[in-house]
Amino acid sequence: MKIAILGSTGSIGTQTLDIVREQGDIQVTAIAAGSNIKKLEEQMREFHPLLVCVFQKDAAKELRDRTKDLNIRVVSGMDGLLEVAVQPESEILVTAIVGMLGIRPTIAAIEAGKKIALANKETLVTAGHIIMPLAKKCGVPILPVDSEHSAIFQSLQGENGNRIAKILLTASGGPFRGKKPEDLAHIQVGDALRHPNWTMGRKITIDSSTLVNKGLEVMEAKWLFDVELEQIEVVVHPQSVIHSAVQYEDGAVIAQLGTPDMRLPIQYALYYPKRRPLSGDRLDLFALGQLTFERPDTETFRGLALAYQAMRRGGNIPTAFNAANEKAVALFLDRKIAYQQIPEMIESCMEAADFIANPTVDEILETEAAAYEHIAGKWGKVFA
Repeated sequence: MKIAILGSTGSIGTQTLDIVREQGDIQVTAIAAGSNIKKLEEQMREFHPLLVCVFQKDAAKELRDRTKDLNIRVVSGMDGLLEVAVQPESEILVTAIVGMLGIRPTIAAIEAGKKIALANKETLVTAGHIIMPLAKKCGVPILPVDSEHSAIFQSLQGENGNRIAKILLTASGGPFRGKKPEDLAHIQVGDALRHPNWTMGRKITIDSSTLVNKGLEVMEAKWLFDVELEQIEVVVHPQSVIHSAVQYEDGAVIAQLGTPDMRLPIQYALYYPKRRPLSGDRLDLFALGQLTFERPDTETFRGLALAYQAMRRGGNIPTAFNAANEKAVALFLDRKIAYQQIPEMIESCMEAADFIANPTVDEILETEAAAYEHIAGKWGKVFA
């Protein structure tokens, strides 16, 4: 198997490379990252890809200088990402890059006939109306890597032709489960980065704490599994053992269970439909003792309610939701805004967006830029 990875230095990318090491029959033909040239150089020397992209041009030049002894071509920018996406040698593109940066490369890879192992949820959140019909037209499978969407995908196997009544999308509840709005007033960055179950990147960990990530997953699930928004129910499950489930029209519920280990859904996407041995802890139901479930508190965690609202409005509003969240989380991580300002910024950008019912890729990116401009115009003095 030959794979290319967008986002090789991030959490999903590095765990994908863990699987490459363990399985021994995967060749990494291309990798891409934003600016972490130290980690990229280590990956180049270990995996010897044919092509490497560093999004930042200056960082790409430095990486070329550091790896002159290697016969590996280093490219940069969006053109470089597109080159990685359509590289002739690869069979599967792992899209683990963060943000809407992943849209154009994913489209290019689909048009080039590559299988997509999708870990970039923003691609479907903002451009699902483009991506899914294109994948169908090109006969390209989109294999979900998110643990919840992989669990749903696994629960659908062998059920062709059987109608879905409901998708049960589980959430751990994050580090602030059970808290009320007044409890969130003094949340600091370190508090929000302490996820109780999963080890993830900083941005997605903050998103998990606000339940915005679950909102993004609801949007992604709608496109991936072609269901109505009302058929997706978020269930808070603190133990993170049931990764998600599907209820069929006869009432049967099929779920996927396991320990919280992102390598399992990554490996399942790479080798689908085969399962391969994987190291790590095994689920011990006797040690676990019990599983509990709660309804999400959408009054305290308004990000989830706003996600449903964005999806109901449709068009480019999910893009405004996503772009506002990306900027707000970045500002929070830089300690320039308060934790509770994250949903405030999202709601403001959704209200300010000029509605477009069926946005093109250019209009999606224009909506993103407009959200950033709105935040700068309304809050600029606060975090200047």
